[in-house]
Order: sequence, then C-alpha cells, then structure tokens
Amino acid sequence: MSLIENRKVRFNYEITETIPAGIELFGFEVKSLRNGQGSLEGSYVTVRGGEAFVIGMQIPAYQENNTPKEYDPLRNRRLLLNKKEIARLGEIESQKGLTIVPISVYNKSKVLKVDLGIATGKKKFDKRETTKKREVDRNIRREFSDR
Repeated sequence: MSLIENRKVRFNYEITETIPAGIELFGFEVKSLRNGQGSLEGSYVTVRGGEAFVIGMQIPAYQENNTPKEYDPLRNRRLLLNKKEIARLGEIESQKGLTIVPISVYNKSKVLKVDLGIATGKKKFDKRETTKKREVDRNIRREFSDR
C-alpha cells in the first residue's frame, strides 16, 4: 500500500524500470507521510558526491508548533542505497534523455521506501495517444458493464 504517489509520472514519462530505495527522514516527516500528507510532483533524483538525493519532494510538518523553526518542507532527502546502486544511478543520470523520478512512497514492515523509476520523457503526441487509449478502454469497460 503506497502512502503517497506521483500520479502524473506515468502520463509525463515512459517508465522502463523501477528500483526500491530507502529514504532518510525525520520522525515527524514519517508521521506526516503515514497520514498521507506530502507530494512527489515535480521531484527527481540526482547523484552528488557518491550519494543519491530526492530533490523537490514536499513533506509538510506533522505538527506545526512542535517542529524546528529552520525546518524546510522541500529539503533534499538522502536515499539509502548501496555503492553499486548509486554508481548505476549515476551512470543512468549521465545518459541523455533519461531521468530518475520517484513514483511512490510506501511502507515495508516498519520502514518507509521510495519506488524510483528510470524514465524517458514523452512527447506531446505520445501524451495524446495515452489519453485516447485510456478513453477507449474506459468506453469498452462501460459497454461490457452495461450488459
């Protein structure tokens, strides 16, 4: 069960592969995510200095009065991956046309994980094609449910 999802990622990108990763969070950020607060829209993954970070992920404070004054809801959050995975992400990031985007944040027993997708951007006509296909499928399901 995912806690938050990036719903537009499958519309804007063609996902070729997914990679699970741990994420480093504060305690109040975990509570906020478990309440379903937060957003992955516009976020992406970058590799710097042998570490991977999620940039642009917004997690509001769980209780506004009990959080530190210097807390930034849009801060960069470190991903917990081994060296081989980080090196592979660095290679993927350096390739032209490929992007690493977070798809969802979910619970795995007591820890929170992030699903990362290796993606290529869709062109405008690809997005139109996706929309048309979705509408056709919806109409077919509607026809069969009426019978």
